[in-house]
Order: sequence, then C-alpha cells, then structure tokens
Amino acid sequence: MLTNTFVDSAKVMAKGQITIPKDIRDVLGVKNGDRVSFIVEGSNVRIVNSAIYAMQILQSEMVGEAERSGLTSDEDVMALVKEVRNEGDEIQL
Repeated sequence: MLTNTFVDSAKVMAKGQITIPKDIRDVLGVKNGDRVSFIVEGSNVRIVNSAIYAMQILQSEMVGEAERSGLTSDEDVMALVKEVRNEGDEIQL
C-alpha cells in the first residue's frame, strides 16, 4: 500500500523555473540552498534530494567492499580505524 502518495503541481514560469511546493520540499528534506536531482526514466521524471541520492549511489557501489578488503567483523573494522588514527598521529607539520 502506498501510504505517502499524493499529487501536487507547480506552474512552469517563462524561464522554465518552478517553485517546489512546500509539502514536496518537506518530503525531500530540502531547504533553501540545497540541490535536487532530476532522474529521467522514459517519460517519467523523479526529483530527489541530491545529497541523499549521492549517498545512495555511494552505498550501492560500496556493497561487498568490506569483505573484499578482509574486513569481516566489527573487530576488523575497529583495528583498521585505530591503525588509520595512529598513522594520523605520526604526521608532523
């Protein structure tokens, strides 16, 4: 069931600009100065919060990378974090 489904509209102005209705901005989690992306799928267009979309792409591309790098447990991850932090402590400017 689609519980968060609703329809809203906006008028296209002379320069091709629209104002995203407030209820849509709220759903997308965007505010003044944020960026949105338009995803075209055939004759349909989705508008998404660019920051969230970029994170979703990164997450999908990183699937399986931990295992390929030999990080198979929380302990492996913690050891790597400690190692990286220790290397950072050794850098003198």
